[in-house]
Amino acid sequence: MEKIDHMQYLPDMEILEDSDIGERVVQAMQHYDYDRYTAADVRHALAAEYLTTEDFGALLSPAAEPFLEEMARRATVETHKHFGNSVLLFTPLYISNYCENHCIYCGFNCQNRIRRAKLDEDGIRREMEAIARTGMEEVLILTGESRKASNVEYIGRACTIAHEYFKNVGIEVYPMNTDEYAYLHQCGADYVTVFQETYNSDRYEQLHLAGHKRIFPYRLNAQERAVRGGMRGVAFAALLGLSDFRKDAFAVGTHAYLIQRRYPHAEISFSCPRLRPIINNDKINPKDVHERQLLQVMCAYRIFMPFAGLTISTRERAGFRDNVIGMCATKISAGVSTGIGSHTEDESEGDSQFEISDGRSLQEVIAAIKDHGLQPVLNDYVYI
Repeated sequence: MEKIDHMQYLPDMEILEDSDIGERVVQAMQHYDYDRYTAADVRHALAAEYLTTEDFGALLSPAAEPFLEEMARRATVETHKHFGNSVLLFTPLYISNYCENHCIYCGFNCQNRIRRAKLDEDGIRREMEAIARTGMEEVLILTGESRKASNVEYIGRACTIAHEYFKNVGIEVYPMNTDEYAYLHQCGADYVTVFQETYNSDRYEQLHLAGHKRIFPYRLNAQERAVRGGMRGVAFAALLGLSDFRKDAFAVGTHAYLIQRRYPHAEISFSCPRLRPIINNDKINPKDVHERQLLQVMCAYRIFMPFAGLTISTRERAGFRDNVIGMCATKISAGVSTGIGSHTEDESEGDSQFEISDGRSLQEVIAAIKDHGLQPVLNDYVYI
C-alpha cells in the first residue's frame, strides 16, 4: 500500500486559509525546552495571578515535580473559585467500531482482528434509553473513524435521537469540515472532542500508517472548524505516552489557549488520556507517564486556564479519579463501556477500543463524589 504524505490535505479536506493557529502551536511545542526551567521559574508561575504560556511551560517541567503539592493546592483553589463544588457526569456511547485507519496503538485500527459492529437506529435508541434510565443527562457519542460505515448523516441521526433523551450531547468521531460540524450542531450536538494523539508530526507519521487520520494538519485544525461550525464547546487532548508527554501537554494547553483567544465565546475543556492496553496488543501501556506525572499535567492545565473544564476518564483507576475531582478535574465519566451495544446486552455486539480501569455505575460514582463533599451535577446547561 502506497503511503500518503501525512502533511498534505486530501481533496475532500477543508483548509482554513485564514488561520495560523495550528502552525503556531507546533512551533511553540518545537521551541519548548522543559529542561531549562528552574525552581525559581516554578515559584514565579505559582505566584502569578494570570499565567503566561511561559509560566505554563514551567509548571510542566521536571523542575515543578518537587512542587506538586503546592500545585495541587493552587489547582484546588482555582477549581473551587470557578466551579464551586460541582462535578459534572457523563457517559460515552460507542455506536460503531468500524475504522479505516491503521493506527498501531488503537484497538479499532483496521488491521486489528476484532468483532466489528454498528448499531442501527433502533439499537442506538435502545442504548440511549437504557443510559437515560440511570438518570444520566449527558452522553458522548463515539464511532470508529470510518466515513463509509458511519457517515455524517448516520452520526447526525444519532445526535437527533440523543437530543430526545439528554440535555447535553457531545461527539468524538473523525474530524470533519466546517459545514459538516454545522449540520451535526443542527442535529443536536453541543460539543466536539478531538484527541490530536501527538503534536509531534514525525512521531504522528510513524503511528498513523494509513487512512484519513494520517493527515496531521487536518486533525490539528478540527477544533477550530468545529467552533466555526457553531459548536458550543471543544475539548483538547493528546494521548499521553505516544511521544514526549511534556511537549504534548504543552502543545495541548497552547492550542486551547490560542483557540480561546480567537474565539472567546467557545467553551474550552481538556481531557488527559493515557495509553491503555488494547485487544491483541497488551504491550500498549502508559509506562513512562505515571500518576504523579499525570497529576502534574492536570494541575498545570487547571492553573493555566482555570475556567476550562477538565475530564478524567475511566482509563484511570477509581482511587485516582476520586482524588482529582474537586482538585483539578471538573467532569467524570460513569457507567462506561467501550464495546458496541453493551448497555442493553450482557455481551457487546462489537469489541471495545481499550480496557477501562473504573467500571463503576453512575450511582456508585455519585456516591463517591458525595463522599468527597462535592456536588454531582447531571446537567449544567439550560437552553432558552
